[in-house]
Amino acid sequence: MTDADGVPLAVKLTSGNRHDVTQLIPLVDAIPAIAGKVGHPIRRPKELFADRAYDSGPHREQLRRRKIEPMIAERNTEHGSGLGVFRWVVERTISWLHPFRRLRIRYERRADIHMAFLTLGCILICHRYWTSSFC
Repeated sequence: MTDADGVPLAVKLTSGNRHDVTQLIPLVDAIPAIAGKVGHPIRRPKELFADRAYDSGPHREQLRRRKIEPMIAERNTEHGSGLGVFRWVVERTISWLHPFRRLRIRYERRADIHMAFLTLGCILICHRYWTSSFC
C-alpha cells in the first residue's frame, strides 16, 4: 500500500497462490500512525483507490466502517472510470523495487528473510523520496 506519491506505507508478504484481495483489510490495519493533530495521530487514509479485483460489498463495508472512502472500480462496467490516473502510482512503486536483485527474483526460501529484504527495499525507497524532496 502506498500514499499518493508512491511512498510505501505498509507491505505484506503472502504465498504466490493467494489472491491479493484476502489481505486488503490486514494491510489497511498495518498502516502505521502518521502525524496529525497533537495527541490524535492519523491512522487511516481518507480514500483508498483499488482496481476491480477488490470490488466486493464486504470490502467496501469494512473500509467504510474504518472511515475510509473506497474508490474502487466496479466490475462489469466499461473501462475508463478514471481510477487509472491514481493506480499507476502503485505500479511505479513496485517498479522501484525491481532494481533490488533479491526482490526481483526470490532467492530466499524463508519468508522472514524475504520480508526483511522487502522492508529494506521500502526503507531505501522512502529515504530516496524524502532526501530528494527535502534537499
